[in-house]
Amino acid sequence: MKKTIAIIPVSRFAHAKTRLSPTLTPLERENLLKSMLIDVIGVLKQKVSDVVVISSDEDVLEFVGNIGVVTLKEKGTTDLNGALMQAVKWCSKLVDQVLIVPSDVPLMKVEHVDKIIKMGETADLVIAPAKGGGTNALLCPVNNIKMKFGECSFFEHLKEAESHNWPYAVFDSFYMSLDVNTAEDLGEIMLHGTDTETRNFLKLSGLEVLANHGRERLQIRRSTEK
Repeated sequence: MKKTIAIIPVSRFAHAKTRLSPTLTPLERENLLKSMLIDVIGVLKQKVSDVVVISSDEDVLEFVGNIGVVTLKEKGTTDLNGALMQAVKWCSKLVDQVLIVPSDVPLMKVEHVDKIIKMGETADLVIAPAKGGGTNALLCPVNNIKMKFGECSFFEHLKEAESHNWPYAVFDSFYMSLDVNTAEDLGEIMLHGTDTETRNFLKLSGLEVLANHGRERLQIRRSTEK
């Protein structure tokens, strides 16, 4: 079996999940990100040789360093793909492949990671799509890969594999497809995130989920709201 290192890129705590500002306070959004990191790192550490977190935020690196991961400080001013390429280059000295997972996939389970890694025994690139067409897990070689995270990155990463004639596989999972950007996403975690740190945090924050018959399937509100 190929040795695998996982990479998690993390934005600054101060920039955590700004799209959730109508629902959560700045401190709650920071603590939400911390809870999701605990969940994602906890799952990955059970299936890979190391977990690397790359960030430009010293507070992020200090936090994750206390839960047993390798920390990398971003060099210079770069975007997400640039930061990931820095991390991939660092990992290339140690392994032949990496598993890149965002920090906001708290419903990921050990069996998902296990399946993705097993698919990688016969495919050079394995991708788990996000519900909006993005990428929520990418298992790929450390050499000759270009990161394509951004709008519709699922299709861009498939094109990257095709450009190298790499055999690829798609791991399609509801749990892996859910990244956290909207209040409805929080509702999905409340429904499906049993035994996760993220769900526990949301419940302690006084949030509850209700069925909704409007444009969004779920509604989130404070338990004290009428």
